[in-house]
Amino acid sequence: MYHHSAGVSFPAAGFATGLLDPAHADSRDAIHFQRCTWCGTAMYHRLLCPVCQGSELRTERSEGTGTVRHSTVVHRNTPAARNVSLIEMSEGFVVRGRVMGPPVGIHSGDRVRLSTAKDTVRGEPVFQLVDEPYRAWT
Repeated sequence: MYHHSAGVSFPAAGFATGLLDPAHADSRDAIHFQRCTWCGTAMYHRLLCPVCQGSELRTERSEGTGTVRHSTVVHRNTPAARNVSLIEMSEGFVVRGRVMGPPVGIHSGDRVRLSTAKDTVRGEPVFQLVDEPYRAWT
């Protein structure tokens, strides 16, 4: 499905040009993704389009809003439990990141927005809940 992005487009001059590190001042707290110029598929950190196998990808800036598709609690290699979530961004691509808050309080369908593009420890995006959950205690 093709979505028009309201963000800024960064055209690529050649194969994988500017793929992972666009040189713009506002790119520090933003997620950049690729969009295939042939079929319009949005993807995150790929070298080829997963749909048409095209190599002509342009880098775009994400709006930073999305929905939690899956969340799990991880106890490995950390002193405290943390969550790892798959976030489907509004542009149509999926990114792995962390949602701030208690790990057991993050559920599929929760709306989130980008807080920090790169966590200082793990280097993955950090999100925060848009709406506080109004769920009964389970």
